[in-house]
Amino acid sequence: MARALLLRGMLAGVLAGLLAAGFAALFGEPPLELAIGLETALDHATVDAAEPELVSRPVQRTLGLLTACVAGGAALGGIVALVFALAHQRVGHFSPRMLALLLAGGGFIAAALVPQLKYPANPPSIGEATTIGLRTAVYFELIAVSLAALVLAVLLARWLLAHIGGWHASLVAILAFVCIVAAVQFVLPDINEVPDNFPATVLWRFRVAALGTQLVLWSALGVIFGALADRALSAQSVANSSA
Repeated sequence: MARALLLRGMLAGVLAGLLAAGFAALFGEPPLELAIGLETALDHATVDAAEPELVSRPVQRTLGLLTACVAGGAALGGIVALVFALAHQRVGHFSPRMLALLLAGGGFIAAALVPQLKYPANPPSIGEATTIGLRTAVYFELIAVSLAALVLAVLLARWLLAHIGGWHASLVAILAFVCIVAAVQFVLPDINEVPDNFPATVLWRFRVAALGTQLVLWSALGVIFGALADRALSAQSVANSSA
């Protein structure tokens, strides 16, 4: 069954990636084009030679965007499916659809929302080349800590369930998660490389589109995989009953 769930998870990830690519093309590309146009104008004004493009913009905003979203969606779908197979009937008495939605929601919060609250997405025209390593390292450190905090919160809720009830156990677990990620965000360095003259509207639209793309990806993944997993588990239950 784990193999069947894995295949369905990857399929759900591919479909979710297609939806995310469509959202990114509609809402992310316009502010990105504006940001690149501003960078080009600044290069001309300062007589700086523009860096050569390894991949042309037409390819980036079509095939490149589609490939990145679909490949990323398939990978996330496979991970969600494996976690689902591990958690099903072990973590609470949730239906397959609800468990898939909870996993996708947790993934969005831990892997997308929490990191972007500290280090929001910036268009390629923003950022110093000398800080790429630092920015990448702290971003993935925050993702790792956030995922670990989420796992600890779930384990804490399960342990407290028998002592204080489901409602209070959930509140304590949520508070613990928030405290851990808040403390880590406070310790990690602030990175702000946005030029003072960069249009705030363009930056805001890009960041909203970046977070929205993640929301579409994780939401669609949870809904689609939940439906596929529910059908697979129902079919297995019928087959076991008939055997």
